[in-house]
This record gives sequence, structure tokens and C-alpha cells, in this order.
Amino acid sequence: MSLLDEEGNQDESLESKTLSAEDQVKDHSTGTRVVAGQIFLESGKSDSQSENEENFHSQEEEKDSSLEELNSLEMSNLLNKDLEEAEIQSPVLTAIGGTADGEPCHFPFLFMEKEYAECTADGREDGRLWCATTYDYKKDQKWGFCESEEQSNKRRQMQEAEDVYQIGMKILNESSKKAQKKVAYQYLLKAADMNHTKAMEKVSYALLFGDYLKQNIQSSKELFEKLTEEGSPKGQMALGFLYASGLGVNSSQAKALVYYTFGALGGNLIAHMILGYRYWAGIGVLQSCESALTHYRLVANHVASDISLTGGTVVQRIRLADEVENPGMASGMLEEDLIQYYQFLAEKGDVQAQVGLGQLHLHGGRGVEQNHQRAFEYFNQAANAGNSHAMAFLGKMYSEGSDVVPQSNETALQYFKKAADMGNPVGQSGLGMAYLYGRGVPVNYELALKYFQKAAEQGWVDGQLQLGSMYYNGIGVKKDYKQALKYFNLASQGGHILAFYNLAQMHATGTGVMRSCHTAVELFKNVCERGRWSERLMTAYNSYKDGDSNSAVVQYLLLAEQGYEVAQSNAAFILDQKEASIVGENETYPRALLHWNRAASQGYTVARIKLGDYHFYGFGTDVDYETAFIHYRLASEQQHSAQAMFNLGYMHEKGLGIKQDIHLAKRFYDMAAEASPDAQVPVFLALCKLGVIYSLQYIREINIREVFSHIDMDQLLGPEWDLYLMTIIALLLGTIIAYRQRQHQAIPRPAGLRPAVPQQEPPPEHQPPQ
Repeated sequence: MSLLDEEGNQDESLESKTLSAEDQVKDHSTGTRVVAGQIFLESGKSDSQSENEENFHSQEEEKDSSLEELNSLEMSNLLNKDLEEAEIQSPVLTAIGGTADGEPCHFPFLFMEKEYAECTADGREDGRLWCATTYDYKKDQKWGFCESEEQSNKRRQMQEAEDVYQIGMKILNESSKKAQKKVAYQYLLKAADMNHTKAMEKVSYALLFGDYLKQNIQSSKELFEKLTEEGSPKGQMALGFLYASGLGVNSSQAKALVYYTFGALGGNLIAHMILGYRYWAGIGVLQSCESALTHYRLVANHVASDISLTGGTVVQRIRLADEVENPGMASGMLEEDLIQYYQFLAEKGDVQAQVGLGQLHLHGGRGVEQNHQRAFEYFNQAANAGNSHAMAFLGKMYSEGSDVVPQSNETALQYFKKAADMGNPVGQSGLGMAYLYGRGVPVNYELALKYFQKAAEQGWVDGQLQLGSMYYNGIGVKKDYKQALKYFNLASQGGHILAFYNLAQMHATGTGVMRSCHTAVELFKNVCERGRWSERLMTAYNSYKDGDSNSAVVQYLLLAEQGYEVAQSNAAFILDQKEASIVGENETYPRALLHWNRAASQGYTVARIKLGDYHFYGFGTDVDYETAFIHYRLASEQQHSAQAMFNLGYMHEKGLGIKQDIHLAKRFYDMAAEASPDAQVPVFLALCKLGVIYSLQYIREINIREVFSHIDMDQLLGPEWDLYLMTIIALLLGTIIAYRQRQHQAIPRPAGLRPAVPQQEPPPEHQPPQ
């Protein structure tokens, strides 16, 4: 399922509900009034209503004030009088053709002993809508069509497209097999060809990402353009993404910003998130913390409202660069054989394995798909063995309810009580929730507070969160923002999304803390990145592992636009390795440089070092040693990177981008060795090389003649130092001559050897001794 499909359920238009109400008010004529929420047309006016219509609003205000003085009976009489004097304004449908062409439709009308309050296709084989123009059709036989033949054909075509779309969606949602999902997308393709908007949205994203359809950027672009013309926020957002990333079109950040803005105005949450990140980082717009806060807060509200008692899905952030450079490093994913080993242990009755697998299947993640049925089975097995943790999670599942487990407060309460009696913090927290909201028991804030405190003392994040909420709202206790802040901070350290959300609200409004827009934005951003669209991270990773780098890079690029740092670094890594063929060879390094830069600005050390490398070697930019030096220094000072320290040592040694300084070079090499044990061997080799270079440089720098001119030999060795020197030289010369003579005596030369006859052997008496 594509990214926007997952988001679709909660991606309703955020603006349209308000705008439609305002538009409706604006459309009221001056001769109408609103009574009991309905629009009425004035049929007559009393003396008190005979003033100019321009004063209508002031009259309404006076009427409202007078109504406050009336008792309920008088108010009722007044409303009844208004109803008698008014007629309901309703849209009038005019019959087309038939036996009453041009006459207004009559609603309700009687046909086949059944009343119809709207047009119907009953009684017609062609499905065309019609109405009667009098009450009794059988008696008067007066009727006409509610639509033209062209409108009828269009409506039937759209109904056919809707039926095809629903078939496709049913197959898509009910099947987990790839082959079945491909069949589903064939139905969606057919519906899209019939101009079904939702089908076009799904197909366009499938073509963009290569989800169950062959990836085709150009075809997806054409569909997005068509959707944008129809005013689809999803289409507008996606077209903005294409212009931002330069896929299928010439890159244009200005156009991207326009489409993102229209998508956000249409209520698309991802467009809001992208704009939030752009205003926060100052990408294509002037940096504005307050604007970023507005966008991020709106998305965070939706994400927070979607979090259930059992918690949201786990966001798996896997860095491709770390996996390649450190193959043995744990990525957080569980190997298939390890999962099978745990399953084997669970089947043999290992309670810890049962609870662990239950939690994995409940939340999903680490390579395990979310499966409530299997989670329920594992928890049941462990609970039957007396495990309190399993009992508590069963209580959570019954409290929340799902397709597998029917919602039951009573059953949940039983499990929570059993777990809480055994001192389990999850059970205590669940029992606290039951008393706080009156689920299966009467509301009792005192008991709720007691159980939350017990859970919080054991470090359970739900207990800490709910305790913070009680102090924040003053439920069962006196309002105490400091205590609320304390418990929200504790829960956030455990990674609870709602704790981040509550802290963000406090910093955004300055409640209990000094207002900090920057802190609020960072916290809201964290919440937004836990939304359902984060599942795309795993989809992109799986695409990359399956060898589909083109699909992976497009998915990572969209997530990078949303501000996911791990997506920015992964997109840059794929581009850096030149594995994505959809990006031109000349564009890979510049685009990789852009995303390394964005990832580095969010604190990723490897990205900062990569920026230094790109400027050092001139990848995607001009060779610039000074800029490379700045990036290495930032990585060294801010993230204490051994690699950056080593590189700084090398640049000081060679004098690249900085004045040559062998002493500083040695200092940075030493710092690198201290920062990481892995750096000790290369640092040792670098220091050996540095020692040789230093020695040669020292010898080169000193002047031998000048040194000897400053030496007073008479004072150093005495007035007759030249005799001593001559004696020493004579002794050395005699020793050498004597040694040479002994060498000649030990190995006599053969006399009969001549160059002209090398093949002849010398006589035996002249052969060297054996």
C-alpha cells in the first residue's frame, strides 16, 4: 500500500469543513433568516421588522438580547410564530422531458405505493433518474427526468468506476499476498482510466514508487497534473515533490512551494509537514519558527489523536551507510532464523519468548509485521502460565478492542486487576485508566492517581504520562505544572509519543515553562515523524534490499522532503553509490551533496564528514579545502568524530586549507586515537610517517657549515685537537688496510681462468679448497 494510501484515512480536508460553513453563511440573501439551524425565506414582516434590510444584523442582536428576557414558553411561541410565517427554502429541481417538461419536481411523490423524497431510477431499466411533478404519479402520470442524457451517462460511468474501485480496494485491504495486490491495482488502473479521482491518486503513487506496478515517473507526473487540475490536495502535494526533487520535470523550488501550499490549504497532512520542515530549516523560504510551529502543530494534533492505548507502530530507522560500513552492526532488524528460534522456544513453553513475541506482533517492527491474532495467542499462552506482563497486555488489547479481540471493559478490568495484584506496572497503569475514565468501574480519581503513581515509580511510561496529565489538568489533584513537566519528561525519555506532544504544547504556549518556539517545533516534529507515513521507511528499505534502488530512492526522497534525517542520509547514500539509474550521472553528486547537507544540519556526524569529503575531492562542487576543513572541524568539535580528527591532522600535515603545522597534525592524530580504538592503527602509521617527515625537515632546515663555524675546537678538545684527529684517522686507515689484506689471503684467485675460454675448468691444483 502506498504512502498516501496509509495516510488517506486521516487525511481529510482540514480547511473544507470551515470554509463550506462560511461560504454557506455568505450565500444567505438579505431576505433570509436562520432558525433552528435552517435557512428560511421571509414571507411577511411584522411592524417591528419593517426597518431597512441593511440593519438586519443589528436587529438580530436586539432580538437575541430580548430572547434572554423571555421565559421558555414565550420563546417557544416566538419560534412557532416564525415557523408559521416562513417557508423552507430548498433547491428546486425542474423536470426535463417526460410528460411535465419544465415543471418543478414534487417531493415527496408517491410511486408504486412508496414515497420518494428525492429523484429515483426505480421503474427504469436504463437507470436514469426521474421525478413526479405531482404527489400521486399513478393518478396524474406527470413526470420528467432529473438530469439530461449526458449527465445521466456521466453519472452511470462514475458509478461504474466507483464499483470497480471498491472491488480493487476490497482485494487490496483483505489480502497480504503480493500477487493479489497486483490484481487489485489492475482494478484500480481500470477505475483510474474512467477518471475516478481516488483511483487516480492510488495509481499515480503506485507508479511513482513502483508499488505493485512498474515504476513510471512520467506516467505518474501526467496523472498528478490531471489530479491537480481537479483540485486534489494529494495530487498538488505530489506535483510539488516532483518539482522539488527534479524527477520527471526540471527542478523548481518556487513551483514546489506553490504546489505544497495549495496541497496544505486542501488539508493534506504531508504537505503541512513538508512546509513545516521548510520553514524550520529555511529551505526555499525565509526561516520562520512560528510558521513551522503552525504547520507541525496541526499535523501533530492528528498524529496524537490517532495514538491508541496500546501505542502506535514502531518506527524503524535503518541507516544504509552504517549497514554497509559496519556489516556486523545490529540494524535493529531480527533475522528470520532468530525469530524462528524464539517461536520454537515459545512453542516449548518459554514464557519470556511468548511475551516477547506477543509484544513484537502487537506493535510490529524489527522485521515483524503487526498481527493482533498472533499477539493475542502468545499473550494467552503466557497469561495461562501466570505471567503478569502477558495479563496486562491482554487487558490492553481488550480495553482497546480490534477485529481480533472484541472490546470489553469488564474483561480488560479482570486482567488489569490480576496483573496489578502481582505488582505489574502495566496492569497498575491499566487499572488507573479504568478508574480515570470509568471503564467497567465508577470514576475514582483518587484510586486512578494511586495506581498511576505505583506504575510511575516502577518506570512505566504510561503511568508517568497519565500522572503528568492529571497534574497538568488538575484532575484528582491540584494543578501543578512543574510536576506535570517532570512526569512528561520522564515519559518522553521512554519514547512515548504523547509525552513529546504534551511537552511540545507546554513549550509552545509557555505553560509551566518559558515559551520556546524552537523547542516546541523540535518536539512537534518528533511527534509528526511517528505518523503512519513513517511505515514508508521500512518499505523503502525493503525495496533497497530487494535490489530496486530506483524505487527506494524515490521513497527516501519524499520522506527526506518531510524532514526525516535518516531518509535524507539514505537518499544521499544511494545517490553517492550511483545505484539509482533514474537520476542522471551528472546530477548524482550534486543531489547527494544537497541531502548530505540537510542531514548534517540535523546533527548526523557521517553526513558532516561526507560534506567535508565532497569539498575536499570536488564531488558535486569545486575543490575547496577551506570549506572541507570547516566541516571536519564541526564534526570534530560537535560530535567528537575520530574520522574528522584524523582528517584534520592530515590537512594540518599537508597544509591543505590551513597553514602547515606538524605539531597540530600530531595533536589531532593523538585525539583521533583517544576518541576511537579503531583509529589507533592508522594513527600509529600516520605518526611514524610524520616522524620521518619531521626528521627530514629538521635536517633540511639546519645549515651544517654555519653550525661548525660556531664551534671552537680549541676550547672543546684542547689546543692540540688536530693531532688527536690525525691519530684517530691514521688508526682507522691502518685498521681498514689490515682488514683488506686478510680478506685477500683468505680467498686466493684462480690463475688459469681466462675470459676467452670460460668453458674450460681450471687444473685441480688451482681449485679453491673444498
